[in-house]
Amino acid sequence: MKAFRLTAAGAVAGTAVLALAVPAFAHVGVQPEGTAAKGGYAVVDFKVPNERDNASTTKVEVNFPTDHPLASVMPEPVPGWRITVTRSKPAKPLEAHGEKISEIVTKVTWTADGKGIEPGYFQKFPVSVGALPEDTDRLVFKAIQTYSNKEVVRWIEVPQDGQAEPENPAPVLTLSAASGDDHHGTAAGASAEGASDEESGKTAAASSSDGGGGDGTDTTARVLGVLGIVVGAAGVAYGVLAGRRRTTA
Repeated sequence: MKAFRLTAAGAVAGTAVLALAVPAFAHVGVQPEGTAAKGGYAVVDFKVPNERDNASTTKVEVNFPTDHPLASVMPEPVPGWRITVTRSKPAKPLEAHGEKISEIVTKVTWTADGKGIEPGYFQKFPVSVGALPEDTDRLVFKAIQTYSNKEVVRWIEVPQDGQAEPENPAPVLTLSAASGDDHHGTAAGASAEGASDEESGKTAAASSSDGGGGDGTDTTARVLGVLGIVVGAAGVAYGVLAGRRRTTA
C-alpha cells in the first residue's frame, strides 16, 4: 500500500512538472542570436512550435512595437515561406544616422508555400532589427499563429512582473545594457585600431631585426673572437705539455 502511494505521488509530481514545463516552451518566443544591447543592432529569432498533433502551422504574424519603433527591420528569407512586410508612418518623428524615417515596419507575416510547420516540429524566423531603444528593458512582439485547420492562436498577452505567466504570452525580447561595440562604427573602429596596433608591432619587430641588427652582429663577432682566442690558447698549452712528455721520456 505504501509503495502504491509513493508511486502515485511520483506520478502526480511528474504530471505537475510536465504541466508547468509545457507552457514554458510551447508558445511563440523570441531570442537574440548573441546579445540584444540597447542602442545596438541584433538578429532575433522568432521560434514557432507546432502545438497540435492534427494540423500544421501555415501562417505566422508578428506585430512590431509602435511605442518603441525600430528604424531597421529586415527578415531573412526562409525556404518554403513567403514574407510580407507591413509598413506605416511612425506616430512620433524617428531618425536613424541623421536621416528622418518616414515609414516603420509594424508587422511581418510568414505564409507557408507548402505544408508549413508539421506536428512535432518548430521553425525559426530570423529578423535583423535596430537600432534597439535605450529607454526600455524589453520589447513586446504580439504574434498570431494560424493552423491548417483554420484555428488561430493569439499570443498577445503581455507578461507582468511578479505575476504568473499568462496562458497565451506575447514574445518578449529582453535588452541588455548598452555597449560601445554594439553601435555602428565602433566595432569597425576597434578592428581598425587593432589592425593598426598589429602593424605597428610588425614594424617594430622588423626595425629590431633590421635596424638593430648591427649591434647583434657586432656582439656575435666579439663572442666568436673570444672563443677563437680560448681555443688557440688551449692548443698552445697542449703542444707545450706534449713536448715536455717527450723530453722526459
